Amino acid sequence: MAFAGVLNDADVTAALDACKAADSFDYKTFFKTCGLHGKSADELKKAFTIIDQDKSGFIEEDELKLFLQNFKAGARALTDNETKTFLKAGDTDGDGKIGADEFAVMVKK
Repeated sequence: MAFAGVLNDADVTAALDACKAADSFDYKTFFKTCGLHGKSADELKKAFTIIDQDKSGFIEEDELKLFLQNFKAGARALTDNETKTFLKAGDTDGDGKIGADEFAVMVKK
C-alpha cells in the first residue's frame, strides 16, 4: 500500500468501504475517515507526491479518476461525475488541476 506508514490500514479500509458504490465518493468524508484530515503539512506533501503519479507537480483529472487506487490496488476508479466534482472542489485557481497547496487546503476542509 502506497500510504503504509503514513495512514492506518484499518482507517484506509474503512474509507474505501464507505465509497465502494459508484457515485458514493465524498472527498471530505474520505479524507476524515482515512486519517489524512489530521495529518501535518509535511505528511500532506508526502500524500500529494504519492497521488501525483506523473510527478508533474499537479494532480490532473486522469490522476483523480484513479485516486482510490493510490490507497489500495484494485480499488474502483471514480466515476466521471465524482472526478469532476473532486477536481472542482480542489482547483481553486481554475487551471484545471490541483496543486500541492490546493490539495492541502482541500484535505483540511
